[in-house]
Amino acid sequence: MSGNRTLLTDTIARAASEDRAALIAYLPAGFPTVDGGIEAIKAVLDGGADIVEVGLPHSDPVLDGPIIQTADDIALRGGVKIADVLRTVREAHAATGKPVLVMTYWNPIDRYGIERFTSELAEAGGAGCILPDLPVEESTVWREHADKHELATVFVVAPSSRDARIARITEAGSGFVYAASLMGVTGTRESVGAQAQDLVQRTKATTSLPVCVGLGVSNAVQAAEVASFADGVIVGSAFVKLLLEAPDGAAGLAAVRDLAGELAAGVRKGRAGT
Repeated sequence: MSGNRTLLTDTIARAASEDRAALIAYLPAGFPTVDGGIEAIKAVLDGGADIVEVGLPHSDPVLDGPIIQTADDIALRGGVKIADVLRTVREAHAATGKPVLVMTYWNPIDRYGIERFTSELAEAGGAGCILPDLPVEESTVWREHADKHELATVFVVAPSSRDARIARITEAGSGFVYAASLMGVTGTRESVGAQAQDLVQRTKATTSLPVCVGLGVSNAVQAAEVASFADGVIVGSAFVKLLLEAPDGAAGLAAVRDLAGELAAGVRKGRAGT
């Protein structure tokens, strides 16, 4: 069975045709429970997110700040497994018809088996993977399997990346390029900053792939700012924070659905210049 890489690219292209950026949400699988995580992901997609990244919880998430680390710890203590991540992908995609990616560090895939993981992700309806710690130079085998199953391989570029390095990364990637808005880890911030716009411009100079910005976006104003120069706006910690702070499951679902709606309005305002 083929994955949904084409659905991913078509979704971002459709957003561009509507003169807006795509809204990409992130939530870890298994948080606060497997079932609860699936419902939260459905809520953000129903609220207005175009695409979702399902995080594969990891004990040493080097790109992630304390909010997502806390959620990952809850999921891991709850016994989340790769099978639960794949179930999350399957049910989220089946319920919404929207593209679902997995964001994961390399070690769990390597231990699970590349062919096993890519074939099962495709069978679940997945659109691809974001792999923040897989060096491009060591990604050939992964990309061969991902291509065979029509899965996107999304790599991360950072403000510290030199132009030649960005070109090497974008040449190997597919789906879109994940531009980290600043140096550091995930988390909500007061300002996304000019670094992100410069990085997007430098990345676009090397590729025709869409460039989507993550790290730090937490509200509609920031989403509008990033949407004015990026093809997609990625929001994760803000959703996780709402679930962590919610008094109960129903309140958490309502909160993330509402935030998705606010952010969806923000990405539309960004292109409108309002």
